[in-house]
Amino acid sequence: MSLRYSSSQHRQYRGSPAPPQSISPTASYGSASSGYGGASYGNAAQAGYGGYGLQGPPPGADPQLWQWFSAVDADRSGQITVNELQSALVNGNWTKFDLDTVKMLMNIFDTDRSGAIGFNEFAGLWKYIQDWQNVFKHFDRDRSGSIDGRELAEALRSFGYNLSPAILTLVEQKYASGPSPGYGPPPGITFDRFVRACVVVKSLTEAFQQCDGDRDGWIQLNYEDFMKIFLSAP
Repeated sequence: MSLRYSSSQHRQYRGSPAPPQSISPTASYGSASSGYGGASYGNAAQAGYGGYGLQGPPPGADPQLWQWFSAVDADRSGQITVNELQSALVNGNWTKFDLDTVKMLMNIFDTDRSGAIGFNEFAGLWKYIQDWQNVFKHFDRDRSGSIDGRELAEALRSFGYNLSPAILTLVEQKYASGPSPGYGPPPGITFDRFVRACVVVKSLTEAFQQCDGDRDGWIQLNYEDFMKIFLSAP
């Protein structure tokens, strides 16, 4: 099986779009604007209690972050599960995060593979989401609270992913916040789905890069290797 990466003028592989790892948002990404939604912690933002069972915060922990962690940890286990995290994460339009996105975030930050995240892992996840919020706000040019096809293309180009119009349309349709009405453009991409779309493009490109040893934009794969790449995507 032969797969084409991109047109010949775009054979240069680029860095990861994940802000915490290799593209840290700078001042050009814009600062948070009051009243503008990207994502927030729904239940955590409403936390009214500061206690956490008999256990206190780790030394040097940010008190506000510890309070949020305690609010999300509904069963006071000291670990946050997928369901607890999803119940706390909301988009700017107050819709819950897509479950697949929450699972992706858990997979990234559950470093000890326990199936849940502790406070230190939660702190990393919190920073990751904040960084992506700045990216989202920068590319949401019309301040609609979602990313349309033009904004998506601009974002991916800035990350170094020069996708064809056909592939961009597929990405837009796949990660739209709802089904296409049958005419006109699909609904916009909410914050949670925008993050997952960018991470998936990154992961698939890096998997292709590992197979494309001579960097000519072509690879040969057998069926099993193709399925491994596809099923390993977030």
